[in-house]
Amino acid sequence: MALSPTAQKFILHWGEMGARWGVNRTVAQIHALLFLANAPLPAEDIAEALTVARSNVSNSLKELQSWGLIRVTHLMGDRRDHFVALQDVWEISRIIVEERKRREIDPTLTLLRECAIDGGQDAALEPASLARMNDVLALLELLSSTYDDYKHMSPVAVKNLLKMGGKVARFLGPDDGGADA
Repeated sequence: MALSPTAQKFILHWGEMGARWGVNRTVAQIHALLFLANAPLPAEDIAEALTVARSNVSNSLKELQSWGLIRVTHLMGDRRDHFVALQDVWEISRIIVEERKRREIDPTLTLLRECAIDGGQDAALEPASLARMNDVLALLELLSSTYDDYKHMSPVAVKNLLKMGGKVARFLGPDDGGADA
């Protein structure tokens, strides 16, 4: 399977971006390849296109399936599994944000809530340290709550909200130096 230079550039960068976000490079590259593909691909073609081991492809495909970013499909006359990626960038973004929240933010919130309770009874913990922990907790709770408010919005509504960002910032005025709202 020959990839165009532009497709190669996209796939390589997607892999680099994934690695920076804590996603295995091969997982991200396979996702990019399937996202760009105009037909379902079997694992063998994926391994050949990316020049990676077939076992690595299998493990990566399982990871992508666990995230809900790809699915298995079958072609008439071919017994192999073929894979296809979601094509809607808004749905992909929603899934990624939801999974990252579930895997990273939610456990962190649980731990921070425990620290807030334990810290109130920990005589050895300095009050300023507890206050900083509580600041992190408050920030993450606000972000999580805001996400929960917006996650069911349609892509059109999210686009409109994002387009308003600059206007809202100008309406709110210049930075107030970090004072609490």
